[in-house]
This record gives sequence, C-alpha cells and structure tokens, in this order.
Amino acid sequence: MRSRQAILFFSPAGRSVPDFVTAWVNGKGLPVISLPQAAGVEERVLRALPTLVVIDADSAGDEGMQLCARLKGDAYTAIVPLAVVTNRHATDAVRKWFAAGADEVITPLFEPGEQAGRLDALVTRAERDVAVNPSTRLPGTTEIEREIKRRMELGEFFAVCYADLDHFKEYNDRYSYYDGDRVIYLLSRILHDVVRGMLGKQGFVGHIGGDDFIFVLPIESIAPVCSEVLDVFDTLVPYQYNEQDRRAGYYFGKDRRGQLHRVPLMTLSIGVVTNQHRRFAHPAQVSELATEMKSYAKTQAGSVFVVDRRHDRDHGDEGSGDNEA
Repeated sequence: MRSRQAILFFSPAGRSVPDFVTAWVNGKGLPVISLPQAAGVEERVLRALPTLVVIDADSAGDEGMQLCARLKGDAYTAIVPLAVVTNRHATDAVRKWFAAGADEVITPLFEPGEQAGRLDALVTRAERDVAVNPSTRLPGTTEIEREIKRRMELGEFFAVCYADLDHFKEYNDRYSYYDGDRVIYLLSRILHDVVRGMLGKQGFVGHIGGDDFIFVLPIESIAPVCSEVLDVFDTLVPYQYNEQDRRAGYYFGKDRRGQLHRVPLMTLSIGVVTNQHRRFAHPAQVSELATEMKSYAKTQAGSVFVVDRRHDRDHGDEGSGDNEA
C-alpha cells in the first residue's frame, strides 16, 4: 500500500466529516476514511502513513487525546500531521490538545475559508519538514529528485554535483561521532553558503545523508563554484583536528586488518555530471552517473572535482573529465 494516500477521521460517536474538511479534500483525489476506534486509526497510520489525521474532539474526549499523545510520541508516526476539530471555544481544552501533541486545533473562531487554509498550511509544513535532513536542515532525497526532475522538465542545461568526504570514517574512529557530526554540519554550511551566495536561486543544495551531499547548478558555474567550495573546505577542515595532527598533516590509524597506516587529513571529492552531452530520462539515471563520477573523484589525490565529459554514445575513459581542485 502506498503511503500518505488518505485522510483519517476519528470519531467514536460516528459523526460525519465536517463540511469544511469535505470541501478541502474535494479536488485533491484523496479518500476520507472514518474510523470509530482508536486502535483502527493507529493500525492504519502504522501500515501506511496517511496524509492527515483528523480527530473529532467533541466525541473523542480523553480517548482522542490519548491517541494523539501516542501517535506524536512515536518517532515513526509523529511525522503524520494531526488536526483536531471542535465546535467548542474552550481555551483550556485547546491548550490540552496542543500539550498532547496536536499540530492544529480548529475551532468555530475560524471562518470556513480559514479552516481550510489552516489544513493546507499544516500539510505543507509537514511535507516540508519530512523532506529535510534533520541534522543539517537541508532538503533530503525526495526534494533532490524533485529539483533534478524540475530542471529536466524545463529543458535547462544543468550540472549535478555529488560531494563526499574522504577519510571521514578514520576521522570518526580517531575523534568521535560528535566531532564527525560537526564536520558534516560544517560541510553543509560551506556548500549552502557558497552555492547560494554565488548563485542565489539558481543553485540548489541537498543532503542525501551522512557525509554525502548533492548540489545542482547551471553548467557555466561548475568551475567557479566547485573551486570555491574546495578552497573553503581545505582552509577550514584542518581546524577540526587537534594541533598535533593539524601540524603534521596526518595521523596514524588502523586499517581493517588492524595494521597501522598514515591517514591524511580529510579532503573533499566532487563528481559532476551534466546533461550537456547526455539525455536523461529519469532523475535516477542522473543519480547513478553522479555516484559513478564521485567514486572516480575519490581515486584522485587531494580535494578535487571531476566532470564527466562523455557523450551518450561515447563510453571512453572516465578520466576525460576535469580533475583539478
């Protein structure tokens, strides 16, 4: 079953769905499923994350408030937006619903138009929040795919740049996951500030997860933007090490067999693919090629960016791309 495909309405008394909810749903192509039991709501939320859960506060009472608290107390189900509707004006009750975790409480104080508008805003906020990486607040994989698809549909010439840290695992092993998270956040800020600072809305930065990032930009901006990213990174990353490691430019770490070897300071590899000489049918194809070029970039020494210059019918050596930092 596909997720986020329905509106769940919980009313133990079996009341009908409020008119403003019905009007709001019309045209969205989403069914409204009325459920009289809290267990049924939880089961459906766990089985297929719905678009929205609406609780009839006037008939649900404490049972509804407990359901709300359970859904919002679970990290998996908490991402589903939850609205409470009531025909009462009681301020204390509204505060209790918000304390239980409700994302929105709609009362008769709001006109029907505003009631529908609040549902729209609630769902939009939820989709935005789910689409970002929680550690960096950058758009995640869903938004990355959407951005690539958008540029493909507009017929733009664009570049997809896949950035990945080198020697990051060894850094985590020597220092800590806390320090590793700080480096990932630092990289997210560098990418965001450079790309958005140089290109404004023409640039896009997303976070796949871990130390993997994607940024999308016009083809003519590849060299200046990637060069600036690498320059800033190479300037700042040494300060993430202690003074001894920073001055030496390396430290000794153990490989998988437990043998000591010299580990250099972290560098950044960027693999770049464009649609200048290729025709992409789907964002997944772009992702596959960007991953391939990123892997090739990681075979080069130091911080580098490598641009894929191959044509659709040219399957020559990957190294035909730029590989200069």
